[in-house]
Parts: sequence; C-alpha cells; structure tokens
Amino acid sequence: MGLKNDERPIIIRKPQIGDGFHIHNLVQKCKPLDINSLYSYLLVCSHFDQTSVISVLNNEIVGYISAYINPNQNKTLFIWQVAVHPDMRGYGLATKMIMDILNRKQTKSVEFIETTVTPSNQASMSLFEEIASQLNANLKKSPLFTSDLFGKLNHEEELLFRIGPLTK
Repeated sequence: MGLKNDERPIIIRKPQIGDGFHIHNLVQKCKPLDINSLYSYLLVCSHFDQTSVISVLNNEIVGYISAYINPNQNKTLFIWQVAVHPDMRGYGLATKMIMDILNRKQTKSVEFIETTVTPSNQASMSLFEEIASQLNANLKKSPLFTSDLFGKLNHEEELLFRIGPLTK
C-alpha cells in the first residue's frame, strides 16, 4: 500500500453504513486497538457519522476515527477510536482526519477534545500531544478507567487526555 505517485489521492469523508464491515477489518489490523463488534461500527456509521471520519485510498479504507459530542458535556468532542492502516502510518493521516472533524459545522461549538489512551500506546500519546500543539491548546492527562474496572481482562488503565480550550 503506502503512498505512491501513481495512486489516487486520499479521500477523507464521513463514514456510511456500508463502510462498517471494512472499518471492522481495518481495526483488526491496527494493534493494539480494542476490536469492537461489527454492530458498534455500523452504529458509528449511522448515528455518529457527522463527528466520525474515514480515509479512503484506492477504494480501501486506510483510516478511521470514531468520535461524538459528549451528551453530558455538549462542548466536548470525545474521540473514541483512531485507526490507521500500518502501511499508512507516519504520513499525518490521523491528524488530518481529526482536523477534518473539527472543521465541520457540527463541531463548531466544540471547545474541548477528550480521548482515552493506555500508557503503553506511545503512538496515540504522541498524536494527541501533536494535536494539542497544532491547536495551541492545553493538554491535561488524568486517570479515568483504572485497570480493575476491566475485571479479569488484564486491560491497562485508560488515561483521560483533555485538550482545550480550543480557539477557532
């Protein structure tokens, strides 16, 4: 895969219901991400399409972000999952997808971005530190979901990253 001169440009767009199966397949290739049910990806494509995004290269989904406006904090965009095909990493695709979401009319009132990151996921930590830097916004990290909340799954804790306030 990768970016070659003879390939069509990457298309960044809102997900559609027909993309759910392909998103599920992409996430399976993106260790260490948790793989959610296919049903959950279908719901993202139908219920959260205005705040989520996919990237398509040569008719293949190579990037995906699920996000939504937090119903308890209506000025906060919560980024649930970021997946970039292993062959497409290092091109700034995740940053472009996040910026695409932030530039939509549905997110104009967003003042904060939140996400959770496991301590061992250095790629995600670097991504959100870069996003905060590009947006010239503060980044605050705090515990959110401790490992004991995951029961016997042996899941790392999830740290809350809060970026903002955003100035647009």
